[in-house]
Amino acid sequence: MPHAVTENCIRCKHMECVTVCPVDCFHEGENFLAIDPGACIDCGVCVAACPVEAIASDLTPGIEEWLEINARLSAAWPKITHPGIPPADGDRWRNVPGKRRFLSDRPGRGS
Repeated sequence: MPHAVTENCIRCKHMECVTVCPVDCFHEGENFLAIDPGACIDCGVCVAACPVEAIASDLTPGIEEWLEINARLSAAWPKITHPGIPPADGDRWRNVPGKRRFLSDRPGRGS
């Protein structure tokens, strides 16, 4: 039962979650992080680490779309094991509604 990164990560892309993940299940896109559902052990430490509350359990109502997005994108994007630098304007995007339309399918830098 994996966790999933949700809309609040888009364009914020803070990476504290990457630092605390014991199994390195995060993958990086241009403006979003995704969790590999096959690698996630459902420990939940990333939930508390995320400053924008962008990570949710697969038991969260309405999470189905984000579980699919995380599975699809983590399969295409590079795994990251060390946090990079969040976008300079990331805090400006915190809690902005309707960010789904900005989700890029392009991969990030990887590590």
